[in-house]
Amino acid sequence: MSSDQTLINFNAGTSVPDTEANGPNGQSIAEWRQKRGIHPSQQIRTVRLVHMRYQHPDLKSISTFLHDFGMRSVKETEDRVWFRGYGVDQYVYYAQKGPKKFLGGTFEVETYDDLVKASKLNGAGPIQSLDDAPGGGSLVTAFDPEGIPINFIHGQEPAKTGKMPERLVVNYETDKPRKRRFQRFDEGPAAVHKLGHYGLCVRNFTEQLDWYTRNFNFVPTDLLYVRDENNIDQNVAVFAHIDRGNDFVDHHTIFLSKAQTSHVHHCSFEIHDFDTQQLGHQWLAGKGYKSVWGVGRHILGSQIFDYWWDTTGNMIEHYADGDLVNQDTPIGHLPAGNESLAVWGPEVPQAFLD
Repeated sequence: MSSDQTLINFNAGTSVPDTEANGPNGQSIAEWRQKRGIHPSQQIRTVRLVHMRYQHPDLKSISTFLHDFGMRSVKETEDRVWFRGYGVDQYVYYAQKGPKKFLGGTFEVETYDDLVKASKLNGAGPIQSLDDAPGGGSLVTAFDPEGIPINFIHGQEPAKTGKMPERLVVNYETDKPRKRRFQRFDEGPAAVHKLGHYGLCVRNFTEQLDWYTRNFNFVPTDLLYVRDENNIDQNVAVFAHIDRGNDFVDHHTIFLSKAQTSHVHHCSFEIHDFDTQQLGHQWLAGKGYKSVWGVGRHILGSQIFDYWWDTTGNMIEHYADGDLVNQDTPIGHLPAGNESLAVWGPEVPQAFLD
């Protein structure tokens, strides 16, 4: 047999349309909402995810870790620290002193009236003025049916963006635009651009999915199911994004997964590119921090990832090269399983699944 007749299945990558990637069972957002009686006009309208809030027993050690992770502190007091990236957010991470505790992700909302709506949710706190925080603004903390906090902010002044990393020119086998220019890198942390998403483990998945998608403009990008003993598909996880109509947004901003206990799983911050990620991974490993999983590439969302334990025992992720979606992206319905987590990278550890 001649060489041109030999069939070899080499690996290959391709960028496919969302209608193809989400398979034949894709469903429109409008249809999904209609079946559940969800009315967008009644929802609290979020714009984007802006910062995480955590409580740590040792602010010094967590501050050192977050600097090594790629953030910088912009304001410090005896019992609080605010950290920022190089994007438009005044801060992407807020830490306060105290026993280990998750204080929730924080979403910017469209109007002050949305804050008022949030304050009227069952168990929500009052509207607080953030006079001492960078950029100011007002904040409401609400709680989902399992007691997990979620925050909403309005009126914060945007920050000036920092210097953007250079977009490297890449040479391919038949397209080589980089001529007489050599790739060189500086060692150091992987600078954080912005907060991308966070994940929650929940006991009653159906109730939690309904609460998050009914009260706020969160919609599924992908729903994952398992088949029960009656051969009926039961949803057990969701990647959900913020519905901003025709505007493109990250593949997911919040992730819910059925579990034995309710807790935060991880939070995730965007960085520049693959080289930045590898160098940041190398930097953290050299400092003796504990890797959870990575570097690898997810299937759903497509992100290149690496997960770490912070010094308090919370999981935190870098990601790069994530997918974008909008209102025309069909909702995917896919089987759940470890094999759907990554296309390449180390084998998924049990610690990530707990």
